[in-house]
Amino acid sequence: MSFYTSLSGLQAAQTDMSTISHNLANVATNGFKRSTTMFADVIASTRDSNPNQMVGSGTVVKSIRQQFSQGGYTQSSSALDLAISGDGFFAVRADTGTAGVMFTRNGSFTVDSERYVTDQQGNKLLVYPVDGSGAVVATGIDSAEALRLPQTSGTPQATRNVALSLNLSANSTIPADAARFESTPYAFDRFDPGTYNQSAQTTIYDANGNALTMTSYFVRETAPSAGDPTSSWKVYSFVGDQQLDADTATAGTQPITLEFDATGKLTAPSGGTTFGGFLSPGATAEQVITLDFGTQTTQVGSPFSVNNRAQDGAAVGQFESVTIGEDGIVRASFSNGDLQPLGKVMLANFTNASGLRQLGNSTWAATGLSGEPRLGEPNANGFGTLMSGSVERSNVDITEELVGLIAAQRNFQANAKALDTASQISQTIFNIRS
Repeated sequence: MSFYTSLSGLQAAQTDMSTISHNLANVATNGFKRSTTMFADVIASTRDSNPNQMVGSGTVVKSIRQQFSQGGYTQSSSALDLAISGDGFFAVRADTGTAGVMFTRNGSFTVDSERYVTDQQGNKLLVYPVDGSGAVVATGIDSAEALRLPQTSGTPQATRNVALSLNLSANSTIPADAARFESTPYAFDRFDPGTYNQSAQTTIYDANGNALTMTSYFVRETAPSAGDPTSSWKVYSFVGDQQLDADTATAGTQPITLEFDATGKLTAPSGGTTFGGFLSPGATAEQVITLDFGTQTTQVGSPFSVNNRAQDGAAVGQFESVTIGEDGIVRASFSNGDLQPLGKVMLANFTNASGLRQLGNSTWAATGLSGEPRLGEPNANGFGTLMSGSVERSNVDITEELVGLIAAQRNFQANAKALDTASQISQTIFNIRS
């Protein structure tokens, strides 16, 4: 009988060493939770057994219990690296069409080719859906969505109105009066800076949200004289290589004429000027723009300056970055200035986390022993806080595991010695001669 008692001790010690070896092998695995081997003694008894004369029958592995204590943290520069300080698990799903949900403490997430946020095995991170203000609109595991980063944001809008408020220097000369034009007629040429005084650029957008540059060239036409204190300017406007026509009723492509009184106040035009249509690259329909210099455009002695520039077009925003706050709200920022909430990180907790079934890759599944997952949000009652830019390391303590390994080895050797002693006693009995 002692053979089997010692054998159970050997098997138990071997299981203990295997558990410790598994812990040590995963000391560098993010989100890994160490396990400990729990033993129980084996006693065979009946009602008639004398409790003072009972001999045990060895030991048995009662359970291999997971220890969900907090691991250390590794800092990261990625906003998608997440760590939970306290209780809780991230919820992930292998595929958006499957119902099986897994749970993990490994928050090292990346973005796959379809822009889903996934762990290293391709499981998609689940979040609560939110509205435009970031408020959760649905809860429960069935309402959870796989977090996906959008590529664009917003609806494109073609520019219809451009507003410019500027000052044209009263000290500017008339290009046609310069010496270089004494023998030749004046002709505006946007490639020749000598034929205009100043220029201003405005970014506008076509119907597809593509950015275009509208350039206005300012040419002083007349200066105040003794008999006429007013002055005027010509404004030649271009979108790309296309010159905009300010007067479609007159032959040729006409510029805008700005008129100022003796005080430098703009007197004409009194409102916006609508150009004839132009074709943006790839467009089939013409785009019409109205340019308005407003009432703040002046002609005084100070240098040329653009005081205000505005337009009513909009581009489609391209995805630039993502942030995850301590409240779990995932926000994406775009090139057009949009800041869009995408979801709220969902956390899960269990009544008995040690009852979770290990799936490998630092993931677990719920079982009858663990109970159903309780879902919540970061910082809520019973759930830990969320940290972006950090990853939880394994909770394995190498020193503790090595000490346990030595103890398991000693236990193995002691049981082996007991087995050897029982063998020697049996051999001695076999050698007795009558």
